[in-house]
Amino acid sequence: MRGFLDGLYRLSGVLAALLVVFIFAVTLAQIVGRFLGLVVPSANELAGFAMAGAVFLALASTLRAGGHIRVAVLLRRLSGRARRWVELAVGGFSLLVSAYAAAQLWRQVWNSYVFGDLAPGLLPLPLWLPQSLLALGLSVFTIALADTLAALLRGEWPAYLSEGQGQE
Repeated sequence: MRGFLDGLYRLSGVLAALLVVFIFAVTLAQIVGRFLGLVVPSANELAGFAMAGAVFLALASTLRAGGHIRVAVLLRRLSGRARRWVELAVGGFSLLVSAYAAAQLWRQVWNSYVFGDLAPGLLPLPLWLPQSLLALGLSVFTIALADTLAALLRGEWPAYLSEGQGQE
């Protein structure tokens, strides 16, 4: 199971990186297009959708790497046991909020699909496509939060803490 979850987080991070490369390609196409007198339709919208997708898809791998902003100054002052309880409380609350938001995003994706919502701009892109990137990214993040909470409940320290960092 550990291998599957780590692979899922890695895949999510790779997809985020590919979306950043896509943003680069769209921007480059715009630059070259302007030089040649050509218009790249809906380039700004596509880059915006890709940016949102990249941010959400990178959430889980960023959590595992310890890249999210945390209140380390406060946590460092707590003993190992108190710190574990704070990590559990914050992790549980974060999991609930993330799960709720992911469910609502999937609901929005479904509604956009059913009603045939299209993105504004020259390219009539079905809106459920970019929305699904956000929902997928937040769902993987929710899984990562549940994984972190499960580790804490087993008496282990989360992956985002380096060896020995939690026992101070």
